[in-house]
Amino acid sequence: MARRYDSRTTIFSPEGRLYQIEYAMEAISHAGTVLGVLAKDGVVLAAEKKVTGKLLDLSSTKEGGYGGSGEKIYLLNDNVIGGVAGLTADANSLVNYARTAAQRHLLTYNEDIPVELLAQRLCNLKQGYTQFGGLRPFGVSLLYAGYDPHYQFQLYHSDPSGNYSGWKATCIGANNGTAQSLLKQEYKDDIEVKDAIGLVLRTMSKTMDSTTLGSEKLEFAVLTLDETTKRPKAKIYKPSEIDALLASEGLMKKDEDTEMKAA
Repeated sequence: MARRYDSRTTIFSPEGRLYQIEYAMEAISHAGTVLGVLAKDGVVLAAEKKVTGKLLDLSSTKEGGYGGSGEKIYLLNDNVIGGVAGLTADANSLVNYARTAAQRHLLTYNEDIPVELLAQRLCNLKQGYTQFGGLRPFGVSLLYAGYDPHYQFQLYHSDPSGNYSGWKATCIGANNGTAQSLLKQEYKDDIEVKDAIGLVLRTMSKTMDSTTLGSEKLEFAVLTLDETTKRPKAKIYKPSEIDALLASEGLMKKDEDTEMKAA
C-alpha cells in the first residue's frame, strides 16, 4: 500500500503519514550509535565509528584535527558540540550550515548563539526539505551538546522531520532502544561529568555492535565550563586519550586477532 504514496516527500498517505521521512529515520537507525548525557556541570557525547576496512588511511585522525575527526563528532561553535548519526555527506552539509549560522549570530549580536536557537535554525532547514517537491529529507539526526547563559548546559536531539527535543540523556543510531533502557536505569539528575563519562562508556560497551572497544571504533567529547574564564570549554578527545579513558574505566577490550598474535 505504501508504494503509491512514498514516491514524493510531499504526498500524505490516507493514514496521514509521510513515508519518505519515515524511511530517512529508518536509515538513521542503522547508523553508528551516538550517545549523549547531560550532567550538572557539563555534557558528555560518545559516538561509534564504522571502520570500513583495514586499508583505510586514518593518519589524519590520529591527532584529532580542528573541529573533530570529521566523521561523527564536530565542533559547531565555541559553546556547542554536535554528534551525527546517518549519512555522513548530509551531516557535512548540515554541520557547515550550523557553523555559518553560529558565526552570523556572533557577528550580529557579539555573543555565542544560544543552543536551542541553533537547533531551531537547523530544524527550519530540515523541515523545508520535507515540504517542497523535488527535494528529499536529510538522512541524518543530530545531538547538540551546548552551554549558554540562559539555560546553562543543554542536550538536544533533532531528526529529519525538523522536530527537536531537549533530553537529560538520549541515544540515536543503531541499538538506541537498548541504550535508552540502560540510561533510564542508571541516570541520576545530580550526576556529575566524572560519573557521566563512566555511564556513557559503560552504555556504549554494552550497545555497540563491535566486539572491540577502542579509539579506532569510538569518538568522545566533553563540554564543561572553564573555572577561570567561566566560558564553555569543548574537548574532543584524541585517540590516545580515548584509550587512556577506557583503560581507567576498565573497559578496554582487545582485538581477537591481537590476542592470537600475542599468544
